[in-house]
Amino acid sequence: MRNAVIASSGFYAPERVVPNQYFNELLGEDVDTWLVQNLTIRERRWAKPDESTADLVVQAAQDALRSASLSPEELDLIIVATDTPEYISPSTASVVQHRLGARKAGTFDINAACAGFVTALDVASKFIRADERYERILVVGAYAMSKYLDPRDKKTVTLFADGAGAMILSAEENSSRGYLASELLTEGQYHDWMGIYAGGTHQPITPDALARKDHLLKFVRKFPKELNPEMWTRMIRNLCERLKIQPRDVAQYFFTQININSIWETLDRLGEPREKAHAIMDRFGYTGSACIPMAFHDAVEKGKIKRGDLAMFIGSGGGLAFASAAFRY
Repeated sequence: MRNAVIASSGFYAPERVVPNQYFNELLGEDVDTWLVQNLTIRERRWAKPDESTADLVVQAAQDALRSASLSPEELDLIIVATDTPEYISPSTASVVQHRLGARKAGTFDINAACAGFVTALDVASKFIRADERYERILVVGAYAMSKYLDPRDKKTVTLFADGAGAMILSAEENSSRGYLASELLTEGQYHDWMGIYAGGTHQPITPDALARKDHLLKFVRKFPKELNPEMWTRMIRNLCERLKIQPRDVAQYFFTQININSIWETLDRLGEPREKAHAIMDRFGYTGSACIPMAFHDAVEKGKIKRGDLAMFIGSGGGLAFASAAFRY
């Protein structure tokens, strides 16, 4: 049977490093201690004023192409997962296709907020499995949320950051590795609890919207702290049941990295060691749909996951959208 395998990965973080001390000075209080003790975040990367989401995507994509020894012309499809797009329309992926010179690749974007990358992995894998015309698909999760932050909103400005992570999925016949299973879930009743609510058809950009800062990221209500651990644990157990494996058979778990305590609580519920969830949020903050592929690439480079290992990707984001996928790397 034809399957989608992870041929390579790539990574890009903007050059500008923003340490916690920056916010101590900006906000006039000690936020560094809380960020380190509760989230492990010590610094993050922000894009330059003239650096956009497509710029981040192109850098990560080129890294993945080099790793796979592929040229852009060999790509059949480009999927960009982001909720900070280059434009409302057209798609960010079309900009990336042009800049890369991937002339034969089709393109589209996916917006499942911070669950977008795992959702895109699911979609790309099924393209490859279902249609022999798709041999190589570039999947990129990208985030330039610094463009949408209120510098005086302590709840958001200290947490969110920018970056991009990429994978190239390739078709492989009769393979024992690659895509194994996935699941998408949504708790839509939370759609108005966190987001960027101006700029679409529901709330166009108007002087009133700008005055209310509706064009910037807002936490409207506080989410139940048990929500992510409960959903993540449920999704992992669902995948394990379908694959007839145990959580201990998974080499590494790659979670949405918005709260280290939620990640640790999930592993505790599974009876798994916390070291099985590679984290990069201490250095890169919260990079939304980019954080899972960024963490995966970092784990590969550090030798924490090797060919033949079983990996699970578990994402969650505004909406609330949840996505999980299991791959034999």
